[in-house]
Amino acid sequence: MNTFRRPTAVILLLAAFFTLSFSSTRKEYLWPKGQMPDNQPHQIAAMINEVKSKGFNADKHRLPYLEWFDAPAKDKRNGACMILISGGAYYNLADVGYIRQWRERLTAEGIQCVSLVYRTPRPQGIPIYQAAWEDGQRAVRLVRSEAKKRGYDPEKIGIISMSAGSHMGLLLATSSETRAYKPIDKIDDTPCNINWAVLNAPAYVTTDGRQGTESIRQGYGPDVRLDTIFHFDGHTCPISLHQGGQDPYSPNGSTLIYRQLRRMKIPAELHLYPDVGHKALGLDRAIEFMRQMGFLGKLEREVRVMDRFNSDEARGNYKKEAVWPKGKMPDRQPDQCEPYLEWHFPKVLKTKAIQIAYSGGSYQNNDPDGFEVAPVRRYLNEKGMTVVTIKYRTPRPKKGTGLDKCTTAWEDLQRAIRIVRSEAPRYGLDPQRIGITGCSAGGHLTLLGITSSLHQSYLPVDSIDKLPCNVQWGIAVYPAYVLSDGTDGLNKEGGNEDRDVINPEFSFDLKTAPTLFLHGDADGYAAMGSVKCWEKMRAMGIQSELHTLALRKHCFQIAASPGTGSYTYLDRIWEFLTEKKLNR
Repeated sequence: MNTFRRPTAVILLLAAFFTLSFSSTRKEYLWPKGQMPDNQPHQIAAMINEVKSKGFNADKHRLPYLEWFDAPAKDKRNGACMILISGGAYYNLADVGYIRQWRERLTAEGIQCVSLVYRTPRPQGIPIYQAAWEDGQRAVRLVRSEAKKRGYDPEKIGIISMSAGSHMGLLLATSSETRAYKPIDKIDDTPCNINWAVLNAPAYVTTDGRQGTESIRQGYGPDVRLDTIFHFDGHTCPISLHQGGQDPYSPNGSTLIYRQLRRMKIPAELHLYPDVGHKALGLDRAIEFMRQMGFLGKLEREVRVMDRFNSDEARGNYKKEAVWPKGKMPDRQPDQCEPYLEWHFPKVLKTKAIQIAYSGGSYQNNDPDGFEVAPVRRYLNEKGMTVVTIKYRTPRPKKGTGLDKCTTAWEDLQRAIRIVRSEAPRYGLDPQRIGITGCSAGGHLTLLGITSSLHQSYLPVDSIDKLPCNVQWGIAVYPAYVLSDGTDGLNKEGGNEDRDVINPEFSFDLKTAPTLFLHGDADGYAAMGSVKCWEKMRAMGIQSELHTLALRKHCFQIAASPGTGSYTYLDRIWEFLTEKKLNR
């Protein structure tokens, strides 16, 4: 029995050891001594702040390791673990600030965090990513093997990464069935697939940057593809992609990754930000993605958006007016409703900008007081912004009239924009700061208004029609009928193939405006319509914004769980207007 007795000092020492070993300072080396594959003498494993510190000794930092951070508070833990991966062009590990930011935020969300410190600079004689990929696969195996001891689920392991770290992260997410190194011990019998990935600004993923450079042709061109090193195998996991529209490591790499995930029917999100270069973006969006996917525990009960925005308390004055002078309506159809617009002025005006809003309804009906419009005007009125809602003509013109499904609605929209522009000055508003937004068929109508304002939809009827009908921004919410495989219905191929092109009614003329796209990833009116329009605008030099929402279908906002992107979607509108300096 005396064998199990220890002096008090020894007990305290052991307690201190175990406390330290599971604190934020604990390192766990990846490889057994002498068995690290592709060992090269010039490589080290250290964050850049260590390398630049006084007295840094490279020989003491040759071995890659995991750095385990403190576990989250017991009442916050959700069984998830995330590996944090720095970028640095495979030359160094530069993202000290991001690692700190991710650790603090994710730990607060109840996630166990661990940082991977892999080998840099680039190895010689083998691919630039090879040593890092070896370290990455080994790291995942070690993290999975420690799940029980550390109290998280071995099937709830994700990564968050930046730049070259996201290149390596994409390998981990898509190619775990390919061994990066030969097995060396029992740990290597453990699977190295991850369960989700958050990839910030992935570099070198397209063939015009595969040699470790910026994207030579900016991700465009008939010879630019995803690099074939990414296998997209049977263990490929859900991914949330985040990238700036001006990233020299082209954001087209992220759109190509997203497209391939959709072909495989793997839930994914794509978050593209205008006027932003190479940086990590949208940590809140990443957390919403993880919550929506169930990685952070059970979702809260969904709440209807009309219950959340059920009051016109922020509205001040109100005005309703007809769209057309009496007897002047073009292409009048006897069974269509009478179009009108309504001005909703805020009680406290804080911006001279004007948002025009209208609903969808397959061009068969539309409702300016329904869930697609009322929450928008109430939210923006609270922000101090004037909103004009439109009731456009529906149902569709009958067959045999020679009119397309959207023709009369397009006429109404162009006329409404001109009316708003003509009347804005009398209300102290800016006639050159007008945006439009619509959902579904209304999103299709929005794209017409954004991309084709130089095309005349009707002959002038009075002096108002001398005014231009272009707008300064658009917000397209799950736009329908955008691609050729869904011209008048659901997208048959999901819009994922190159042959699924943007429909010709969108001319993308010289007045095309920057646009915010919001779309459910699981929408039958495919999110790829929004993605391909975003790509087209970027090719024209127009910086737009896009957010897709994993697992969410058409009308994603009608009811949503708190803490998900479908719940916070209105904030994306205000952020877009603010970042683009449109809501002044």
